[in-house]
Amino acid sequence: MTESTYKAVVVNRFGGPEVLELAELPDRPLAPGEVRVAVKAAGIQPVDASIRAGLMPATIAPPPFPITPGNELAGVVVESASDDWAPGDAVLGFQPLVAYAERAVLPGAHLVAKPEAMPWEIAGSLSASGQTAHIALEALGVKDGDVLLVHGAAGGVGTVAVQLARHRGATVIGTASEGNHAYLRELGAIPVAYGPGLPERVRAVAPGPVTVAFDAAVGEGHIADSLELTGQDASRVGTIVAYEEAEAGRAVAIRGPRTAARLNELAHLWSDGVLRLTVSRTYRLSEAAEAHRAIETGRARGKSVFVTG
Repeated sequence: MTESTYKAVVVNRFGGPEVLELAELPDRPLAPGEVRVAVKAAGIQPVDASIRAGLMPATIAPPPFPITPGNELAGVVVESASDDWAPGDAVLGFQPLVAYAERAVLPGAHLVAKPEAMPWEIAGSLSASGQTAHIALEALGVKDGDVLLVHGAAGGVGTVAVQLARHRGATVIGTASEGNHAYLRELGAIPVAYGPGLPERVRAVAPGPVTVAFDAAVGEGHIADSLELTGQDASRVGTIVAYEEAEAGRAVAIRGPRTAARLNELAHLWSDGVLRLTVSRTYRLSEAAEAHRAIETGRARGKSVFVTG
């Protein structure tokens, strides 16, 4: 019997984008509760580049090589050892270190049904940014009447955070490059340029005092600016980047479990027209190095996605 294989992007040693290789890997048997998915699309996250470089998040135990990056995907079930899913089901889901591939095995409990109208590239890029933004707004208690400052508002996480906060009734001020200001206005945010002098620019456009801030972008000074604007209230300043600031008590480290229930809620918000997702570029698996070079610039609008079909 011939062993079945599939193509996947792998890392055999930590390093720069050049260590990403396309390889043939053997399919493994499913454990109870697992599902094999033919991947149609897989989101590309900044954390994937960190993992490629050997900087594993605290929540992920370093696996043996070869490592396949990627933690969000959408596709069609081709084999199931789960009572919840059957071959042919269209799904989206999440699982660390499986997604940059033609096929992926993940727990059935990490999948939700793909809305019929949702394009594959949107479905494959919803979980990571969407759940991170959702967790952040919950942790910071963003509510109706708040004035929220989002650093990196045009990025993958920022794009979702802006819209979810607006849905909650908050006013949102978002930092971005000048070229993304029209985009932020379309999302319902008040745009401001990032860089020195940010607090003054924010005060000039804010309808009232900033009550909460969310740092979703790499850069210097975001936490200091946020503290200045929120009256030095570290409990109202969240970050997914500057964890050293959180450890020093100057911000809240945004962490939390990704769940199928949360992902399903986000999918319904998309179906209801509340949530708009932007895919700035798609790549083939063979273009993984190029994709990582682009993601590491930190300048992408919305999300970048691998497509396999």
